[in-house]
Amino acid sequence: MLEKVDLKRKLEKGTFKTLAPDLRERLGELQRRAKDLDIPVGVVFEGWDGAGKGTLMNELILALDPRGFQVHNVGGPTEDGRFWPPMRRFWKLLPPRGRMALYNRSWYRRVLEDPLEEGAFEEILSFERQLAQDGYLIVKFFLHISKKEQKKRLQALEADPATSWRVTDQDWEHHKRYDRTETLVESMLQRTDKGHAPWTLVEAHDREYATVKILTTVIQALEQQIARVEAARALGAAPTPPLVTRSTPDPLKPAILRSLDLDLSVAQKEYKKQLKELQERLRDIQYELYRVRRPLVVAFEGPDAAGKGGCIKRLTQELDPRGYQVVPTSAPNDWERAHHYLWRFWTAFPKAGHVGIFDRSWYGRVLVERVEGFCSEGEWRRAYGEINEMEEQWVRSGALMVKFWLHISQEEQLRRFEEREKTPCKNWKITPEDWRNREKWPRHEEAAEEMLLRTSTPGAPWVVVEANCKEYARLKVLRKVVETAEGGLGKK
Repeated sequence: MLEKVDLKRKLEKGTFKTLAPDLRERLGELQRRAKDLDIPVGVVFEGWDGAGKGTLMNELILALDPRGFQVHNVGGPTEDGRFWPPMRRFWKLLPPRGRMALYNRSWYRRVLEDPLEEGAFEEILSFERQLAQDGYLIVKFFLHISKKEQKKRLQALEADPATSWRVTDQDWEHHKRYDRTETLVESMLQRTDKGHAPWTLVEAHDREYATVKILTTVIQALEQQIARVEAARALGAAPTPPLVTRSTPDPLKPAILRSLDLDLSVAQKEYKKQLKELQERLRDIQYELYRVRRPLVVAFEGPDAAGKGGCIKRLTQELDPRGYQVVPTSAPNDWERAHHYLWRFWTAFPKAGHVGIFDRSWYGRVLVERVEGFCSEGEWRRAYGEINEMEEQWVRSGALMVKFWLHISQEEQLRRFEEREKTPCKNWKITPEDWRNREKWPRHEEAAEEMLLRTSTPGAPWVVVEANCKEYARLKVLRKVVETAEGGLGKK
């Protein structure tokens, strides 16, 4: 691919001066239009050392309103960065809807600097695909110069006292490995050149030519994305039709929840004995997790009043508060809605050696958002794969995961609702929304059944908990967390 690039291409300065003002004016117009349409944009600049990334990025942003973009200089992972999954730092750098991010180097450092890193290509492809499906525009540039031109530029920078500091021993080492790196670049470009996130090779020997090519490419990409969004809005103006529920059960549908024995219980004496033992084991496990730097993720889902809060309280009762965080998940706020729906969970992922407990989680997309029509059918259907990919990356990075669905009967839920209304210290827990959700029990149950079926994986399994008896549910949760953590630590 790279050997086919004509690096002799040039643009006369007079032609550049004629073209550039109109291109910049058009780009400014499109930036404002993208903001009005809430289109998030990411522009990636990769390329050889000395290829002019900083100069050409500056040529691009001259046309932009500085209030609408942010530039990210991406280096290698920091020492602290090793405590999280590799892609987390890039999720944190995502622009909100209507804004633009420019990346001086990017997530592609992973495959260029460590080509043998397990799963890196798959994680990058997943990242870009998920963003594109969520409406992000991704424009990627690779700035190409020859080995001879690179040497010439590094020497010129080194000879100038004002810029000599920019040339490091590492730059010269990279230059020596130019031919070997070229093979890695070829592989990267071929494996990650996708229709939703294509690469544009920029012949970067001539600054004027490269500038016009970059401006033109971004303009065309914005025009196409704006046209797609406007067309989709015109077609999707009608409200999303409600989901159809069948009056008779489908024999091919899973019936995981209906087959549960919700009468399971435990005697109070045995409950207290096991509770103490399990909590003490979990406290020791927490210290061991910190010592070996393994994060533990525990997620809770289930109907209203299923006992999630009570389980979390017993789970954390004996833990060192410095080593865990409980993340309560409610409806996303405006800032969270301005990002990909998984963004807030990536940013809340626990540091290596810590415990992250999610009181409701990323599964809201396929549960309440599905039932209430807060997202389209296409969005919640593709969310199964997106969630599985996210959890796979977390597990690959060393995380231990366990997910609980706490299930109760409709009769038990009613009893607990009524008890909350009558108890002064508990009536804050019951809201009109809880009663309204109860009326949609069959649809919530249908969504839960499909979620359990599609997202229970070996690395991130679902554990269904019979929760009519609170004490039984708490012990089962504690026992499974202990088993998961001890298994991950190689303990019996």
